[in-house]
Amino acid sequence: MSTISRIGVFTSGGDAPGMNACIRAVVRSAISNQLQVYGIMRGFQGMIDDEFLPLTSRSVSNIIQRGGTMLKTARSIDFLTPEGRKKAYNNLKKHQIDAIVAIGGDGTFTGAEVFTKEYPDIRIVGIPGTIDNDLAGTDFTIGFDTAVNTTIEAIDKIRDTAASHNRCFFIEVMGRDSGCIALWAGVAGGAEAILLPELDTDINSLVKKLEDGSKRNKSSCIVIVAEGEKNGGAQNVANQVKSRLPDYETKVTVLGHVQRGGSPTAFDRILATKCGLNAIEALLAGENRVMIGIRNNKMQLTPFANAVKQHDPLDQSLFRMIDTLAI
Repeated sequence: MSTISRIGVFTSGGDAPGMNACIRAVVRSAISNQLQVYGIMRGFQGMIDDEFLPLTSRSVSNIIQRGGTMLKTARSIDFLTPEGRKKAYNNLKKHQIDAIVAIGGDGTFTGAEVFTKEYPDIRIVGIPGTIDNDLAGTDFTIGFDTAVNTTIEAIDKIRDTAASHNRCFFIEVMGRDSGCIALWAGVAGGAEAILLPELDTDINSLVKKLEDGSKRNKSSCIVIVAEGEKNGGAQNVANQVKSRLPDYETKVTVLGHVQRGGSPTAFDRILATKCGLNAIEALLAGENRVMIGIRNNKMQLTPFANAVKQHDPLDQSLFRMIDTLAI
């Protein structure tokens, strides 16, 4: 096993609150272990374009509370080609970088898996940074908790106006392939129904639930719709409900990218810090092609291939809460 003396760190894919806290932990943990650190701007694309920035402890001061990512992020088409990956490798060797900490989601780890197979002398350890919480091998991803809290704050405000006007609001939240944000925010926000990509939604059943609520004199309701839900999003669902319940007053709110921004919660800052420190320790121990995750409050390693190809099932107990409490 070769030793390492200089590492790179980058963020890739969609930004997530807590990425800056993670960068800070990686940099300072690496420095405390006598490693030099380079930040790679804009993920894999910056690796190809030779956007490398030496980082010191002071470089990451006053960022733990900031959303987004100081290293920027991008999705790289060039990295999908052997020529692009070769250029990235040459730039890493030019800067004498032995190992990388990659902060991102399934696309990031898929790219890292391919790269390390082609160039095994560069070790990569991944950290799960995505609001979607859709990686196997970890109970939580960095940014998920903040995104859920941002969503709940919006739901609470919308419920105030829904109750004032006797309306039913269909609130679309992020989640093209994963319903985690919708499920958690829906339960915490007291939603009457939650529509997810993982489940086929029966519009007739939804209409009956809303009708039953109206018969019980419910003056308003909240329906949470993940953007990847199979009926085509909140507006399409609202239109179908309206066609069956023409006297029902419906409104649609699409929260969009507001869920990505904002200062990370304490939970996300602590998770990011734990992951950053453990990533450096893993690299020093010779680990490669693995993701740092947290299971039952303990840090663990999961191979990239398993993290991106397997998905943990949604918490069925949360579904029971909706069925029991939304009356």
